[in-house]
Amino acid sequence: MKKRILSAVVALALVIGACFCVSAESAKSPLRFDENGEFKIMHLCDCQDGYPASEKMLKFIDAALKEYQPDIVVLGGDNVVADFEDKDAAIKELVDVFVANETYFTLVFGNHDCEQGMTNDELMVLYQKYGGEYCLASDPEPELHGCGTQMLPVLSTMGDRTEFALYMFDSGSHAYDENGNDVGYDCVHEDQIEWYKDTSKNLEAQEGKKIPGLAFQHIVVGEAYDALFYETSNDVDLGVLTPKYNGKTYTFFPRTNNFTGFLLEFPCPGYYNYGQFDAMVERGDILGIFSGHDHINNYETELDGIKIINTAGATFNSYGKEMTRGMRMITVRDSNTWEFETESVTINGFALENDDFASDAGIISVFAMITEGLAKVMLALGEFSGLFAGVIDLIK
Repeated sequence: MKKRILSAVVALALVIGACFCVSAESAKSPLRFDENGEFKIMHLCDCQDGYPASEKMLKFIDAALKEYQPDIVVLGGDNVVADFEDKDAAIKELVDVFVANETYFTLVFGNHDCEQGMTNDELMVLYQKYGGEYCLASDPEPELHGCGTQMLPVLSTMGDRTEFALYMFDSGSHAYDENGNDVGYDCVHEDQIEWYKDTSKNLEAQEGKKIPGLAFQHIVVGEAYDALFYETSNDVDLGVLTPKYNGKTYTFFPRTNNFTGFLLEFPCPGYYNYGQFDAMVERGDILGIFSGHDHINNYETELDGIKIINTAGATFNSYGKEMTRGMRMITVRDSNTWEFETESVTINGFALENDDFASDAGIISVFAMITEGLAKVMLALGEFSGLFAGVIDLIK
């Protein structure tokens, strides 16, 4: 009799505990639309300055956090590239800026993060250590390829309903053939794609509707080539003038009528393609895929209903261009979560609008003005060439 009573008590406790866990799970996300119905994301890529990092970059991040007050920062990979003995201090140096501004952050890893003697799993521990409550990055599915693939729910202003989703993908470092030869960059793998589809479907079932979201990864999806360049015959081979990807050959001349911003180098996607983009098109809930990796590219294009967006690097010590160096702001509104706005914020442009920052960072206003002026001229030329691209599209 006592055993039956004890069993009944345990069963009741388990039921109550399960209900509590479900409730806690839905309410634990600290991310939600603000009182104005907005959710703001700062996309900060390729901060790979080594240690110590550039003071200009750190001061820019600090000033931009104070100016834009994002709800979360997404570090887009190649976040900290420092020698092994400096890696710990370098991560703390970057993370301290977010903690000081009481700003949540998460991250994806890039191809360079793990090249200084620490694995991404070890790096994740350091980000969590120094970020404390402000670090939302984790590796909830350690069996998946890479480290840090996860979904962060964005809740409604009032209540605990998920209204938007942020998907983080580890796109790896390098890819290898069956003989173990390095053949190029890595990409999002099959198990991560299946995880995304399952997570997306479960979220839809949980909320009773499809939940829109954005995807973040370091290495750009290969479909960027279909959106940015014209395909040509595989028999045509003009070297660097005819880039090849995924069995296709493309012309050097870009489809300037199909993107905005700067395309200053060929995108560098993964060598393999396991169908990530196709899966997202099929599910129909990913509005945009954001990447970094290509430091001087800063564009927005679209293919099959999904925006493919590259954010320029913030680094001063690795390669970059003055007219693109900076970060990107993304805004989603709860009045229509199926749309979002994005704005590129260059360091020079920010300096022209913030005298205190320019003075503190030692940015010369005249130089910044010339750089921003040249950028506007290049953008105007790009728009003009888009007329010719439009004619090509009509002919095709």
